[in-house]
Amino acid sequence: MTDRHPVSPVGLHRVLEPTGVLPQAAWRLDPSPTLVDGELRVRVRRLNLDAASFRQLSDKHGGDGAAVRSEVLDIIRTRGKMQNPVTGSGGMLVGVVEEIGPDGQHHGLSVGDPVTTLVSLTLTPLQIDDELRDWDGTTEQVPCDGHAILFDRTIVARVPDDIEGTLAMAVMDVCGAPALTSRVVRRYVDAGQAPLVAVIGGAGKSGSLSLAAARRAGAGRTVGVVPVQREVDALSRAGLADVVALADARDPVGLSDAIRGALGGSADIVVVCVDVPGCEHGAILSCADGGTIIFFSMATSFSAAALGAEGLAADVTMLIGNGFTPGHAELAFDLLRTEPGVAQLFTERLSADGHR
Repeated sequence: MTDRHPVSPVGLHRVLEPTGVLPQAAWRLDPSPTLVDGELRVRVRRLNLDAASFRQLSDKHGGDGAAVRSEVLDIIRTRGKMQNPVTGSGGMLVGVVEEIGPDGQHHGLSVGDPVTTLVSLTLTPLQIDDELRDWDGTTEQVPCDGHAILFDRTIVARVPDDIEGTLAMAVMDVCGAPALTSRVVRRYVDAGQAPLVAVIGGAGKSGSLSLAAARRAGAGRTVGVVPVQREVDALSRAGLADVVALADARDPVGLSDAIRGALGGSADIVVVCVDVPGCEHGAILSCADGGTIIFFSMATSFSAAALGAEGLAADVTMLIGNGFTPGHAELAFDLLRTEPGVAQLFTERLSADGHR
């Protein structure tokens, strides 16, 4: 264990370089297994790489799974955590509580509890012991054996008994999106307005949950925007959106036209849930004056969003989804349990990725 910094509830004592920064901003963390007060060690069973990071790695290596696996392993070995140096993002994990630090307290958890982290792998000390031998590098979910260190401030949840592990992990990976979407929609509703809501990437994990959350919170009308016909068909079958629109989120004019045509005008709330860069201007162009844009994609460029809004003279509020909203895990699991369309899309996605 490094003694570079006194034991800290946010993990400063695990930062190896550069010193003086928080674990998420650090280049390298100390993943050694010995615990101090306020720490917990998890035996990691599966990682979930965030969509933007996985897409970047897969595109870089032309879909070569072996090359993707090798690079992910190298990142974790080099940095003591999973943080894609290009996207800056990581993902989350599922595992079993293996040991609790000397103080014996951590969120009321006990050794043997199955848990999932609700914070990013970019700030989680991580060591892999099995060379990722059971992962073919072609899916976001990574079966593995290793350990991770959690801190006092690490948000963690028990895996529900009634939800299969890979499904629970997929939901927890994006549970911040529906919670913040619900909060924003409710603000409009409380002000006497039933907002028009557009979710870009509506057939994906965060998108489908956000559509369900928006409808439950009182949205007046929703449109789910997807890039290909098979996703139009899937989202239409799921019934989560009032209208499904086909558009490329990277085409600002085409996206705006599709959303306006579907809603009969600009959206009051635009939720961006896609994992490719270049979607900022289309979201801005699609949003009504005085409206709100929520960016949940790790591929979002702050400068493109800020300067794009300025260049378009757009009077919009732009929010960055930070992945945490109080009650986000409970809301996401409730949507999964009670909205058949959400469960259907998640199951289809996992099946396509080879999970049963």
